[in-house]
Amino acid sequence: MRPLLGAHPGAQLIAGALLTLLAACSRVADEPAYPAPPAELAPAAHVGAAACADCHPKQAAAWRGSHHALAMQPADEQTVLGNFDDAVFTHRGVASRFFRRDGGYWVETDNGRGELQEYPVSYTFGVEPLQQYLIGTDGGRYQALSIAWDARPAAQGGERWFHLYPDETFGTDDPLHWTGALNNWNFMCAECHSTQLNKNYQAGEDRYQTGFSDINVACEACHGPGSRHVAASGQTASEMGLDSGLAVSFADSRAEWRFEDDTGIARRATPLTNTAILDTCSACHARRGQFAEESPGQPLLESYRLALLEEGLYQADGQILDEVYVYGSFLQSKMHQAGVVCTDCHDPHTAELKGNGDAVCAQCHQPEVFSVRAHHHHEPDSEGARCVSCHMPARTYMVVDPRRDHSFRVPHPDLSATIGTDNPCSACHSDQSSQWAADRIRAWHPDGRSGSFHYGQALHGGRTWAADAPQQLQRVIEDGTQPAIVRATALSLLARQLDDRALSLAEGLLSDHDPLLRLAAVNALAGTPPELRVRLLRDRLTDDVRAVRMEAARALAGPAEAGLGERRQQQFQVALAEYRAAQNFNADRAEGVFNLATLAAQRGRAADAESLYLAVLGKQPDFLPALLNLADLYRGTGQDARAAATLAQALQTNPDSAALHHAHGLALVRLGRSDEGLAALRRAFELAPDQPRFAYVLGVAMFEQQPGEAIALLRQAHEAFPGRHDLLLALATMSRDVGEFAAARGFAEKLAAISPTNPAARELLSTLPR
Repeated sequence: MRPLLGAHPGAQLIAGALLTLLAACSRVADEPAYPAPPAELAPAAHVGAAACADCHPKQAAAWRGSHHALAMQPADEQTVLGNFDDAVFTHRGVASRFFRRDGGYWVETDNGRGELQEYPVSYTFGVEPLQQYLIGTDGGRYQALSIAWDARPAAQGGERWFHLYPDETFGTDDPLHWTGALNNWNFMCAECHSTQLNKNYQAGEDRYQTGFSDINVACEACHGPGSRHVAASGQTASEMGLDSGLAVSFADSRAEWRFEDDTGIARRATPLTNTAILDTCSACHARRGQFAEESPGQPLLESYRLALLEEGLYQADGQILDEVYVYGSFLQSKMHQAGVVCTDCHDPHTAELKGNGDAVCAQCHQPEVFSVRAHHHHEPDSEGARCVSCHMPARTYMVVDPRRDHSFRVPHPDLSATIGTDNPCSACHSDQSSQWAADRIRAWHPDGRSGSFHYGQALHGGRTWAADAPQQLQRVIEDGTQPAIVRATALSLLARQLDDRALSLAEGLLSDHDPLLRLAAVNALAGTPPELRVRLLRDRLTDDVRAVRMEAARALAGPAEAGLGERRQQQFQVALAEYRAAQNFNADRAEGVFNLATLAAQRGRAADAESLYLAVLGKQPDFLPALLNLADLYRGTGQDARAAATLAQALQTNPDSAALHHAHGLALVRLGRSDEGLAALRRAFELAPDQPRFAYVLGVAMFEQQPGEAIALLRQAHEAFPGRHDLLLALATMSRDVGEFAAARGFAEKLAAISPTNPAARELLSTLPR
């Protein structure tokens, strides 16, 4: 029995929980003394945390009161922490009032039309250092209020209402407004705050019937459905013909750690062979996108797509920037490489650390080696002597919630001085520069890592289009000792300009043992010619990881699929069905429908694509990718005037969108309205001077009428983005065309140095006079 959330969620939830517990109790009582053989066992089902507590009282006691147990609760006297005694909080001119009525908790705040409206609070969300509140709205939706309660003590600045976006100004139609898509509990929050979540979005009715087995993060969220385990209680494995009956086995994940040398660092007694703990925890403690219902313990990429070290999420050296949680950082660490798992440091039931202060680190790092001045160079017991101060710097999210970086990196203030990444020394020494810190560390450790190559230099070079970025990225990709997430990120940057070097590196990773690298390789090769794509990606249609199979099918859809043989066609259809199912799973999000529209367009089904793009815009009118793709669809079907009109209309409500101005400019040029088109292209460049593509297109468009100005513009862009192939090629050909042969040869030689196999560079060099 799964409770479904509806008009009165608290009552339904309690009733559902009682029925679940009663069903579990009666089931155990009615079962025969000896369970049926495994072949006749029903699929494992969830039985609820209450069914686990009798046999596991110690674990249940530890879990109660944990952040997992309190992740989500019905709003009542015992759970609500905020001040609802007619408290008023004003933000951006909106005065929200928190009050009580008829034993319940209410808030009066602005609705999706900008009008004040009273709402009952259905659930609490979290407990410390802040608590949010969920409000039921139409269509089975629950929205997380953007005004939260600061649960810290008053002495720490807490016990107050505050806004989660204090510096943001947005209208009621913005996705960040509390009634908007980005604060929707059903798809943004629920899956990691409850157990056995079934989002159950009804696309035809645009409504949810979301349900769960436990309201919070309970036993089966990690151990999987427990009905077989309950049935196995009291029976031996041989009598059952199976193991403990748990869906997830953590055997061999935890191990003994031994100090076996003079490094002061413990090593695992046995290699890590079972990643179930990492896969289970990372399902929620990672920046990722979900595309299927998750089963605890399965590989992460079976249900999720992990974010790489992308600009805006991570700093160039992999330090945390946006709220990326833990897993992407941990994958970069030497701890991960050594076989450390989450439960080596965190108690799995209390979710607390296994010790206070440096005691957690001392489990594997002997204090007599590391908790000494010779190592940390600070006063004992000072902030600078703490392990986490240097190796796990924190950033604050949601205004009051500091999160520590789990990459456990050695501080690199030398990188801070050269590529602008955070310097943990500045947390205490805010009056000193990164160069000062780099000099101090170099003096302490003259034979250390300061000044040596770090993958952050390569990722920074790739992000900024540095001239030597291809060589640096290749160095990272080919280095098998680098973390897989780093190598995958490097490949994604290198593939932005897919020359023979990038092609060869991607092809080599298609069969790598790490699925993250295989996935990155598939994505890197998705833009190759159809015949080559078929040859390279057909084997990945039967990859043992769903994310890789789906991306291979997406890449092969369209012209390439015609080149698949009969057997491969069958495999393609199976993988493509998985991809479609993933997008339908996310049909409540504009992105899911958008991906289906793009797939239809890719396969030449223009009418279906148009209908789906319009459906996206009906759901989220300002979803720019759909607007841009719809206009491009019209262009591809010979409807240039309609494409231009679509973009012009979009610009009425998005006047500062560089991408819209750019696309509109191209559409106007195709219609023969060159002057208007050039003005639009120039506006795009002015709005986004950090986008080299806009500079390139503007320069090409200007060249016929203003060759000197065009070359000057592209020279300026080349100085900012020295590694861009298209800028160099345009400068070489334009310089040649105006008779500046020496300049043309110089640009062609630069292009050949960056991309030695570039055919255009070779052709230019063969024809240009010396």
